[in-house]
Amino acid sequence: MPQTVRIVLTATAEVPDSLASLAMDQLTGLRDEEHRATSWGHVVSAVGELDDLVRTRSLVRGAATRLGVDAAVVEEPLASAPPKLLMMDVDSTLITSEVIDEVAHRAGTGEQVADITERAMRGELDFSASLRARVATLAGLDASVLDEVRQSLQFSPGAQDLIKAVKDAGGQVGLVSGGFTEVVEPLVEGLGIDHITANRFEVRDGKLTGQTRGEVIDRAAKRRHLLRCAELAGCTAAETVAVGDGANDLDMLGEAGLGVAYCAKPVAATQADATISFPRLDAVLAYLHA
Repeated sequence: MPQTVRIVLTATAEVPDSLASLAMDQLTGLRDEEHRATSWGHVVSAVGELDDLVRTRSLVRGAATRLGVDAAVVEEPLASAPPKLLMMDVDSTLITSEVIDEVAHRAGTGEQVADITERAMRGELDFSASLRARVATLAGLDASVLDEVRQSLQFSPGAQDLIKAVKDAGGQVGLVSGGFTEVVEPLVEGLGIDHITANRFEVRDGKLTGQTRGEVIDRAAKRRHLLRCAELAGCTAAETVAVGDGANDLDMLGEAGLGVAYCAKPVAATQADATISFPRLDAVLAYLHA
């Protein structure tokens, strides 16, 4: 049976709109083609009823790769309705850096920890084991450093615009992070975030012990929390959008109705439904009916 889908190509200002639209010529049965300028570039989209989604995805991905643009085939219900839940990773997604790397820099173990973080995000290391190894290097660090780190963090360009657009369209926004609650919660206060889940440092006598407490937020946990937040939002996984950048996000991206790899490691970019390869988080809006 034919399925209604929305095919979207996104590009930065350096890629001409007419060039991006050429990818649409490889597909038949499309209608309502739209070319729209944005603050970061432009969007080309069209609606179609297609029988072979596998072939369509392959054609769209191939065309996007050749043209150097980002793309997605958005299925129903997200093809015609805004998401009821947006779930995002935090480190290197909502914000521009990795919190644990920033903390480790102040503990004098920055280079060692950054290397482990990079390998974990590429999928080369087990996340839980790598987290324990990184946190262990922070033992004895004064917990007040966490406030210092938080004040140094920057949101990814367009992050607040993305959150506002989803909220204005009636959706909820959740954060599920391999980072740390002690930094994330005060950082996003006032943004209207509905759900926050992250790891927690163990602190004793005002100092980090080098251990975490509670559940480790690995890739399986991220998927579970997406489903939990979808239930709280009164929707199914098919009505959700997830955004992340690394191997730790793969289960969440795969469970969501649309999984978007943002400035991602290859392991995530090749497996996600959609990509945004340039640093504008609000470019995710190109794929949303919001």
